[in-house]
Amino acid sequence: MRAAEQALIEFEIAVETFRVEVENFSRLHHQKLGPMYTRLDELEALIAEATAARTGDPEDRAKAEEARARVMPMPGVEELFNGWMDGDGLFPEAVAMLTDQPVRPPQRVRPSEEARKLYRELVRKAHPDLAQDDTERTRRDEFIARVNAAYGRGDEGLLRELAEEWAAGPVPPERAPSPSEELYARLEWLAQRKELLTVVARELEESAIGSMLRMAPDDPDTLLDEIAEQLLAQVSEREAELTRLTSA
Repeated sequence: MRAAEQALIEFEIAVETFRVEVENFSRLHHQKLGPMYTRLDELEALIAEATAARTGDPEDRAKAEEARARVMPMPGVEELFNGWMDGDGLFPEAVAMLTDQPVRPPQRVRPSEEARKLYRELVRKAHPDLAQDDTERTRRDEFIARVNAAYGRGDEGLLRELAEEWAAGPVPPERAPSPSEELYARLEWLAQRKELLTVVARELEESAIGSMLRMAPDDPDTLLDEIAEQLLAQVSEREAELTRLTSA
């Protein structure tokens, strides 16, 4: 049972680590590429509207309305693009990026190797599944929530403080011998928990951001740069097409 508990904890650490990496990469992806996607959507709408104006075809007008609807502000867009745009349009930083002007780079939130090490050690020591009673589980739940928050921010200093705090805390009592029925039930719970984590891990891996991250796990910035180049090329093509339509 102890071996199964430890295996589950290691699996949870791996899943949580990947989840943080996916969230951080997603944040960088939206910060760096969000304005380009927005510009592409706007160009598509302008092209569709220009085409509809030239042809007067009802089907073209319907396509133009659909294209324009895709660039209408949506709830939560400011949060989605993390300060790059709101309901009134692009922020100055986004405009600067699109016009090749100097712009403050996106905030990087990527835990260091030392932060990763501290996080793993803390979770192994303080994991709630190692609690012997409800009171101890509550204490561990609250502590691990703080650990996860610090790790998500890449706060190495706070993780060190949490490690010291845990080391100075009460030592959990030794586990008393349990009846075989209780051990079996515990193993069954561990197996169910692992199945749940397997589903979570699969969803992360199969998500759009997770798939992108797995393409370049050691150098995601290069991948973002490559995608940015492709998007800029598409923007140039759409702008040229719009110019042809409006000047004809």
